[in-house]
Amino acid sequence: MRDHTGTDPGSPRLTTWLDRRLTRLGVTGVFPRDCLLAAALTVLTFILLTVLFWFVAPADGVFFDPTRAWLIVAICCAQAMLLCLRRVRPLLCLALVAGLQLPVIGIAPPEATIRGVAPFVAAYTVGSLLPVRRALLAVGAVVAVESVGAALLVTPDPLTAVGYTAASALTHAGATVVGGWVATHRSYAELVRLRADEAIREERTKLQAAIDAERSRMARELHDVAAHHLSGMVVQAAAVERLIDRDPDAARAGVAWIRAQGKETLDNLRLVVGVLRGRPGREGGDGATPVPGLGMLDDLVRTAGNLAGPVEFVREGDPRELSPIADVALYRIAQESLSNARQHAPGAPARVVLRFLPRSVSLQVVNEPGTPRPVPAARTGGVGLVGMRERAQLIGATFTAGPTSTGGWSVTATLPTNGPAASHPKEEATA
Repeated sequence: MRDHTGTDPGSPRLTTWLDRRLTRLGVTGVFPRDCLLAAALTVLTFILLTVLFWFVAPADGVFFDPTRAWLIVAICCAQAMLLCLRRVRPLLCLALVAGLQLPVIGIAPPEATIRGVAPFVAAYTVGSLLPVRRALLAVGAVVAVESVGAALLVTPDPLTAVGYTAASALTHAGATVVGGWVATHRSYAELVRLRADEAIREERTKLQAAIDAERSRMARELHDVAAHHLSGMVVQAAAVERLIDRDPDAARAGVAWIRAQGKETLDNLRLVVGVLRGRPGREGGDGATPVPGLGMLDDLVRTAGNLAGPVEFVREGDPRELSPIADVALYRIAQESLSNARQHAPGAPARVVLRFLPRSVSLQVVNEPGTPRPVPAARTGGVGLVGMRERAQLIGATFTAGPTSTGGWSVTATLPTNGPAASHPKEEATA
């Protein structure tokens, strides 16, 4: 597999460098590159055989007939030129190279085994491109053909025939095995690279999911804290505005309440920031702020009742301790529900029911229709219901929200539990 630069990720560094240079020169296809290789090996073959016949052999006392020597050089160069077919038609290339080896065997002296570079490269290519069994069958056929040709073209000397057979087998079988090993190594390297890329993609996916989850958590916390307090401050500010001229004392009391709510909002925001940074209760620097939970529902109901209208709180069953995340989640659902009721049905009565059942804990917030008629939060495009539903999903609770038969709005979250119950009396409160 090659990337956009035309390089092979699993190839050695030198091959990668060469691939990049050829790509820059515009030589990108398999056949053009093999033609370039064939031309280079043709020149190399010519040089090697020329040095062999006219320099190395005479120095060792072996002399070749010039005509036969030049004919062998020409045939071996033709073999090298056929390597342009090595990857587009590997078996045909091997057969043609082996076929041209027969006249070389017939022309060369019996005591000399002469081969060019082409037979090695052709056998190597077959081993690297074809399946092992098919490649071995192909080179076996080539060895058999060369052995028969050597027996027919050369003086029928058994030792000479065995020598040609051994040389042919070593050339073709050895090159084929090397080619198969290189192909296997490249396949393994490519598999390792693909697995590494897959692992990187999985890590990136997990990281993005973690980032998205953290963003959602931050959005829920900030919305629940800010929306609850700020909506109450807006309502109280509107009332103060109407009382400035008519009842200055009541207006001052309203401003003091707004100031207190502002300080509480700031403390809660500092708490949220501290929790998000992993330092709960330390962000403000002036003491820890308690994390809200079901134990603070009485204060929540009392504040909501003083601000917007009558709110009834009913606790049923024997209370028991919940996990911290479930405790906070149910409190936030109640807080957001009362905030929505205050925003969309100001002045309408509401009821908060907390039921500790044998196998579950249920929280229900219902606001009755008032004047003006309540408008459910889901129809306003807000994120309150989305945040409540996400909180319920995080703790494994079922969540339902919708209009009641009397025209109000109901929110219910039910958390399955198996914990032991504590002995507490049934309690009711009305704010």
